[in-house]
Amino acid sequence: MTYPPSPYLEQRNGGLYIAGSRVSLDSVVINFQEGATPEQIVESFPTLKLANVYGAIAYYLEHEEMVKEYIAEGERELRKIAKPLSEVNPELWSRLQAVLASKRS
Repeated sequence: MTYPPSPYLEQRNGGLYIAGSRVSLDSVVINFQEGATPEQIVESFPTLKLANVYGAIAYYLEHEEMVKEYIAEGERELRKIAKPLSEVNPELWSRLQAVLASKRS
């Protein structure tokens, strides 16, 4: 898919990234959706410039439905390729379940 151009974003490897960085647009947007300020996002991703974070947020707000679908598609793809912990490491999964059960009681 081709996305509307922005001086704050680059499209590569099928994804959208903050220009000049390896930080994905979805990383910034999800932090913003969870209530992080642009300044807090820069603290989390120190390679980013504040202006680029504001630009990425503006892009998200201008193309909100498209960006939400982009993020949802990425999550769907991840679910296809990521195996559940219960399959990858059943012993660890069992121990975690036991810990959670003990905390509930």
